[in-house]
Amino acid sequence: MISYRVSDFLATAAAPLAHRLAFQDQQRHRRNEPQQLRAWTASIALLRAVLADWPEAASWRVVLEYAMRRLSRRIDAVLVTPRAILVLEFKVGAARFEAADRLQVEDYALDLRDFHAASGAHPLVPILVATGAPARPVTWPLLIPAVTSVLEANAATLAGLLRDLWTRLPACGAALDADAWEAAAYQPVPGIVDAACTLYSHHGVQEIASASAGTRNLTETTQAILAAIGRAEAGRHHVVLFVTGIPGAGKTLCGLNAAFGTGRDRGAIFLTGNPTLVHVLREALARDAAPGGGSALRAARQRTKAVVQALPAFRDHSIQSGHVPPDHVAVIDEAQRAWDRNKAIRSSRDREVQLSDSEPGHLLDIMARHQDWAAIVCLVGGGQEIHDGEGGLAEWGAALAARTPWRVLAAEPVLRDADPRQRLPALAGLEVLPALHLDVPVRSIRNPCAAAWVDALLRNAGDEAAAIAHENGPLPFLLTRDLDAMRAWLRVTARGQRRAGLIASSGAKRLRADGIGTELPHMDAALVAHWFLDRWPEDVRASDALEVPGTEFSVQGLELDYVGLCWGGDMVRARHGWQPRAFKGTAWQTVNDAERRSNRLNTYRVLLTRARYATVIWVPGGDAGDRTRRPDELDAVAAFLAACGVAALEPVAAVAPAPRQPELFGPADSVAATPAPPAPARRVP
Repeated sequence: MISYRVSDFLATAAAPLAHRLAFQDQQRHRRNEPQQLRAWTASIALLRAVLADWPEAASWRVVLEYAMRRLSRRIDAVLVTPRAILVLEFKVGAARFEAADRLQVEDYALDLRDFHAASGAHPLVPILVATGAPARPVTWPLLIPAVTSVLEANAATLAGLLRDLWTRLPACGAALDADAWEAAAYQPVPGIVDAACTLYSHHGVQEIASASAGTRNLTETTQAILAAIGRAEAGRHHVVLFVTGIPGAGKTLCGLNAAFGTGRDRGAIFLTGNPTLVHVLREALARDAAPGGGSALRAARQRTKAVVQALPAFRDHSIQSGHVPPDHVAVIDEAQRAWDRNKAIRSSRDREVQLSDSEPGHLLDIMARHQDWAAIVCLVGGGQEIHDGEGGLAEWGAALAARTPWRVLAAEPVLRDADPRQRLPALAGLEVLPALHLDVPVRSIRNPCAAAWVDALLRNAGDEAAAIAHENGPLPFLLTRDLDAMRAWLRVTARGQRRAGLIASSGAKRLRADGIGTELPHMDAALVAHWFLDRWPEDVRASDALEVPGTEFSVQGLELDYVGLCWGGDMVRARHGWQPRAFKGTAWQTVNDAERRSNRLNTYRVLLTRARYATVIWVPGGDAGDRTRRPDELDAVAAFLAACGVAALEPVAAVAPAPRQPELFGPADSVAATPAPPAPARRVP
């Protein structure tokens, strides 16, 4: 990144500026292609020509190659003016305005709004400059403190566009201080996929620190993990670390950093029993490493298999081979979901590799084959058990109690958890390390109280949930009874490269009567990757198509920016509170087994905590003529959600997807003039 006052920028020749950018690029271990150098030279020359002989612009600041660490990309240019922040993306030589480029520059502006401390209170104007594209008429957006629709210009029209824009920008309130803007913190909150790609590209966790008090919490936990691994290596001993925390607090981020971020040099592997997470992370890392596809992508896919592995495959191969695993550090995601002894033996009875102990027991024995040292980092999500036979921390405690050489590090909350499955017994040699507990949510960007609200809701503590909503509102949850209205809101609100999708409980079998019948097959690697990583309308299999819902098995451990949660008849209200049910044959049956009840409640905990920005909850209206879809049961669910503080969704006009060929476009801002989202008091942008 380089930054100048416009007057100094104009006094500096274009070629040295481009070569300075090239030198910085080489320092980041990237290759400089001649084409990139030519593009920098051309865009700098164009920007200098546009800003020349414009006295009002002399005091502005121009920032070139501003790093967007959440996206591992850089903004070509940011113009910081007293009235607005202009975000420019240059496509040198481009003969048309591509929809993907519009989304890219719009996403840059959204990122500054969300994560740059001095940007949110000012208009942010994304501008796409395709230098060789034909000129198109401009429909001006509403220039208020928000991210506007994308403006377009070519090499000949950029100067006129910027000058016309300057005259239209309202000069209200205090002028934006360019120096203060540049000094302000940019602290992006990464999604799991973005974080994994950033860490895999040799960045440290500091590069993706969170945007709230969670920064310190997250950094301290990461440092504690790495320090414990370092002590194990230096002292030649075996250690297990239990990293706990509330949903969305960054446990997986810390684990990813230990596996192939800062801790990758010690030899580490990331293990998960969640097949969706395996498929998505592998494919995302491969695509990021080889964006050109072809043989390079195939090679990258092969490499990512070494660092992200399915826990069952690692377990079975290690048991069968008897070999010492190649990695000294094993990071186990959602470790509380490991099978207990009964489940492990029962489920493997007819398989090639038959288990004789619990999964924790086998994993401890496998890593203990290292005679010098080994570390197991268990990432533990409270209230995330969604399947029978998931033993929780109690099963890890039982396995450790039978194996003396292991040292154990954990935070104090796991010793007093009210749920017996999530309580670690007082083991000999247990060291309490407070930094291993993450209690500051970082997933819910707009309201850190979202996880606490979900917990109160599912505990049937309606008054507590309502109080959280009242004191910390607006909640990142909205309520609707109209499926089409939910889809329309998601389409309008998920701007730029933000991702939306529908999710539902795997037990919500009667949603098929409302057209939500086919669910994402979480064991299908290709379909899962398409759903999470590809975009609609190019690929109708993508989550943004809002057609195929992911279930708790598809989305656990991952996230979407905006979620449409389809509430099912498997979780209704009764006199005593929530009543989990299972659909058998032609009727609902009450779930009375304690573990199954807990798992179904945890299913909705997973679903309600998947969104980074906002969740729209759609509760169907039901059908009085269908006893499996009784309106009174569904009305009671909607009433309780409303009583707990969930605001009603305000309808928006549906929009069609942006066309991908220039001849299909109308006037420039027939696309840009998207309907405005609902008022901020009723939604999370």
